[in-house]
Amino acid sequence: MSIRPATVVDPGPDQTTLKGLCKPSPFLEIEGLHAGYGRTEILHGLNLFVGKGQSLCIIGPNGAGKSTVLHSIFGFTRITQGRIEKDGNNITTLSPNQKLQRAGVAYILQDNSVFAEMTVEENLLMGAYLLKGKHRVRDAVERVLEKYPRLAERHHQKAGALSGGERRLLEISRALIMEPEVLLVDEPTIGLEPRFIDQVFEILGELQHKEGKTIIMVEQNAKKGLEFADIGYVLVSGKLAMADAASDLLQSTEVGRLFLGG
Repeated sequence: MSIRPATVVDPGPDQTTLKGLCKPSPFLEIEGLHAGYGRTEILHGLNLFVGKGQSLCIIGPNGAGKSTVLHSIFGFTRITQGRIEKDGNNITTLSPNQKLQRAGVAYILQDNSVFAEMTVEENLLMGAYLLKGKHRVRDAVERVLEKYPRLAERHHQKAGALSGGERRLLEISRALIMEPEVLLVDEPTIGLEPRFIDQVFEILGELQHKEGKTIIMVEQNAKKGLEFADIGYVLVSGKLAMADAASDLLQSTEVGRLFLGG
């Protein structure tokens, strides 16, 4: 079901259509969200729905407000209207710390968020700052290192010595310390050499399909993002212009012409 880009008179995909893309039902929901920074509104009535254990990729031109969607879910923006719910609970006004600790929502920043002069282990410890008790912190770090032997082998090395793919793995692993249910992933392939891109999507795929994580991703590499995701959204000027199964958006002539180089 291809959906036409929104125009001034076309509000874009309706909520019924968006909810229909969720399997089996919406787990994280955004309805009528108006949000931005200071007095500047970036998102104008955004709706977004994704099911538990599904992945959703947001694509669109530069300045469309893609990262602002993730920022808003995590509590980094000024929300003036609308609501955000996870598993039926209103999380709109929770702080970033509360989103992570109480709501199980983690945010994975764009490139260069590792602390280069700290060791791999010290970087992971930074992800455990909300945990109370040394034993809980140690158990959380050891659990992640056991999951990813590549990091365990380098746990005493400085993070700055890691390859691009290993640094991204460290960023993802640090977000897993608090065992979140929802991962907000901002440009996971930015700055990576092509040989590392498939590795990153393989890691994210395992988190979704083996551990049941719900993933909402912003990805400038539209083809890779849509190949990975279950659901695809196209954002234009802070509004949702198109939405469909990601595999169907990949076949869209308009999406191909605008974002896939076709």
